[in-house]
Amino acid sequence: MSRADASKADVGRSQVGPPKVPADGVAFAQRMWDDDVASRTLGMVVEVLEQDHAVVRMPVRADMVNGHDICHGGFIFTLADSCFALVCNTCGTTTVASGADVTFTAPGRRDDVLVAEGVTRAAYGRSGITDVTVRRESDGQVIAEFRGRSRSLGRQAH
Repeated sequence: MSRADASKADVGRSQVGPPKVPADGVAFAQRMWDDDVASRTLGMVVEVLEQDHAVVRMPVRADMVNGHDICHGGFIFTLADSCFALVCNTCGTTTVASGADVTFTAPGRRDDVLVAEGVTRAAYGRSGITDVTVRRESDGQVIAEFRGRSRSLGRQAH
């Protein structure tokens, strides 16, 4: 079973009552992404967007490396956070971060392509937990593990 499939199974067990997801939740998240100038400016591209799951790619450019010639952790966090935002908003309501933690496990390097994959781990009331793994595309090396906590503001998709 893939990580996304396992996570989807976990979501069903973690929710209280049946999920209440508007049919256009993925379209809602896509509209949010289309308006996300920050992520687009950093070169991020959505590869997969579906209910409770997203994959986002970002090339590491020369202007993203720090004084150690490795990708600045803030850019890696931003990639994970952007993927997290997509996943959270597939619920079809405006959902924002209430907190997040990241663990860096290996450096990203200039000219790497980083791939973030996010999945909903739990949804309860208006809150949720989403995990995002950031990997180097060329060899699959895990670069960072991110756990985001979200809160829905209750505004429905239109």
